Amino acid sequence: MKTNLIPRFTFALILFCVSARGAQMDEVTFQLDWLPGGDKAPLYVAIGKGFFKEQNIKVKISHGKGSSDSLTKLGVGIADVGYADLSSLLAAKAREPLPVSAIMSVFSKAPHGFFSLKGSGIDSVADVKGKRVATSAFSSSIVFLPLLLDINNIPEDSIRVIKVDAGALGPMLAMGQTDVIISWLTDTVKYQSQVATVGKELNVMPWYDAGLEFYSTVIVGTDKFLAARPDVAKRFIIAFQKAIEFTWANPEESAALVNKLVPEVDTQIALDTINNIRSLVYNDASKAHGLGIINPKRLATSWSWVAKSQGFELDALDPETAINRDIMKAIEISSAIADTHSESLEAK
Repeated sequence: MKTNLIPRFTFALILFCVSARGAQMDEVTFQLDWLPGGDKAPLYVAIGKGFFKEQNIKVKISHGKGSSDSLTKLGVGIADVGYADLSSLLAAKAREPLPVSAIMSVFSKAPHGFFSLKGSGIDSVADVKGKRVATSAFSSSIVFLPLLLDINNIPEDSIRVIKVDAGALGPMLAMGQTDVIISWLTDTVKYQSQVATVGKELNVMPWYDAGLEFYSTVIVGTDKFLAARPDVAKRFIIAFQKAIEFTWANPEESAALVNKLVPEVDTQIALDTINNIRSLVYNDASKAHGLGIINPKRLATSWSWVAKSQGFELDALDPETAINRDIMKAIEISSAIADTHSESLEAK
């Protein structure tokens, strides 16, 4: 009888420990910078595939209304980590102290772009001269338009900018009420669908191909969260990085996961978006510096574009003060130790 009690007790103890660990999962609130979609796929993949759970983390998602909204909510502590545009973060910190720092890069190229109709003769940035250009009144892209025109030797007064509601951009282009629209590459699928209704095809002109290269979407965290719970932040990023790699290695499954967790997001649209924005995540910058790494030189260049576009003196901000590199360094050290341990075991 006694010999049977030991394994039962051990099994019960194991169940208790597993149950206790599950009950004590670290909760993290994630702030979106906009609505759910294929461009946010890694977040939902990390939840759906259990990558966060593997790191003993439970994530709560809060929807947002743009980078400014995201940074504001993070700044007052409503969320712990979230998405934001690095340009918005740098500009905000140049104006006043903001207790939020970037941890890792998601889009190492900015998603700003021109969209025109195929066959219109507008196939490059140079072709927008003399054309009607529609943009959302609240688009962050409009801030960088003068810089794009300047480096491509296009006079600002040579184009007619029309500011409209964001929802009107695609229909206006389809109906010929504008020659060009300005938007993010993440909206490509939506515009393709809208112009297709009138038998047209879309031409996409990324601004990074025309010389305007800088970081865009980043993962940011509150300084309080990063200081008080660095291990949680580290585990969050480990799971998120795993989800990024899974998303673009398995786009179909990833799109299905987005739809499963957010049914209002169409699976096919999510899939098309994932495929269309691959170049924002995987590109020459990520290849040269590492996926998720915010390179100091490219960061300085990003700040120079922000400063010039928004009228800041270059010394108004040291862009390094907007970055928390401790989390990524901790992950690199842990990875190096794990690799060394693995090599040691193999040698034995």
